[in-house]
Amino acid sequence: MDHLAQTWNIYRPNQPLIERLYAMQAGEDNADGFVGALLEYGNRRGVCGDLWKHYIADWLACDQNAYAAACERQDPTPFMRRLAEAEAPALYNLFHADLSQCKAIPRAIAQSLTHATCQSVCDAPSAQIRELCAQLDAAPDPIAFLDTIQAYYKQHGVGDLGIYTAFHIQKPDPTRPLALCPIAQPDVRKFDQIVGYELQKRQVADNTLAFLAGKPANNVLLYGDGGTGKSTTVKALLGEYAPQGLRIVEIYKHQFALIGEVIRLLRTRNYKFLLYFDDLSFEEFETEYKYFKAIIDGGLERRPDNMLIYATSNRRHLIREKFSDKNDMEFTDDLHRSDTLQEKLSLAARFGLSLFYPSPTQQEYLHIVRELATRNRIDLPSDELDARALQWQMRNSGKSGRSAQQFIDSLQSV
Repeated sequence: MDHLAQTWNIYRPNQPLIERLYAMQAGEDNADGFVGALLEYGNRRGVCGDLWKHYIADWLACDQNAYAAACERQDPTPFMRRLAEAEAPALYNLFHADLSQCKAIPRAIAQSLTHATCQSVCDAPSAQIRELCAQLDAAPDPIAFLDTIQAYYKQHGVGDLGIYTAFHIQKPDPTRPLALCPIAQPDVRKFDQIVGYELQKRQVADNTLAFLAGKPANNVLLYGDGGTGKSTTVKALLGEYAPQGLRIVEIYKHQFALIGEVIRLLRTRNYKFLLYFDDLSFEEFETEYKYFKAIIDGGLERRPDNMLIYATSNRRHLIREKFSDKNDMEFTDDLHRSDTLQEKLSLAARFGLSLFYPSPTQQEYLHIVRELATRNRIDLPSDELDARALQWQMRNSGKSGRSAQQFIDSLQSV
């Protein structure tokens, strides 16, 4: 096997299996655990084909270095390109490394690793890396190999943002940097899966398309009754527009203090991000809304052009309100309670687009039921379907799109 090691200036081949291969090549290590670790990787990614080549393609797609970042945003500088070209032969040889030539690995096992079939755990990322692997394998020389990598970065970006479309954030230790954790199998929907609410869907879609096109767009608040499709509308944006560079980062209320770190982490990336807050509301004693208000609009740090905030809530003004808030004066509270009321109302006012999702009327509810029944090939007389649907909503959670779906699911489970 060709000697693989060289001086690395851009890429960092510090992956465990790459280091093990170097050590085995130099006679400093045996193959104990190497094949098993490669198989575990294959199962995690659902690899069909050459495990080693897929592993290297995955590493190249996710290595967040200066060259990859430059390719994601624009063409790299001539100097950066020359540095990458100097490493291209080593990358090319590493990708085409013949494991059967490594004395530490039995030849029959090494050959079987080139025709592996593993269980797929996350199909979508596997398909994308599999396509890159095939393109790299077809590259005739190191420069063409590098051109393929550069084209991948330009089209998909680098790292998990180029592979996944939905994320949540995590910071278990205050001393460590914030982690953007991919959601391997997000609940992706399409607009046509939401029956009704055509005006709301069109307004959300128009705002999002303007955002993707680099035009002025608004933060969006979707509010209304439970089960009416607010969250599903946001999920549909991912299903419709992820190929255009849309990414969604879900943030929970207890993570508000991390929003500043999220902004600094994502502001330079060549994607469009929706910071998504689902079922957002505040009790009167919760003061986090003041920090959230500054993040939306009003703080010294400008919100990046590649970022918007989309939130869903059952409350129009997000914060619990009382009749006493309307009183100007009380004996035991603020001297001017109207100031407190205005402070509460100002949070929702910072969303440029607020869309109401009301509970459907009985006629609209039955229309949703009939449409879902048709899609799921449920063959019942319309009178019987309507009667049973009305009985269901009275016994369960009322009239809503969610209730209609649950009713249809109950018919299919019989």
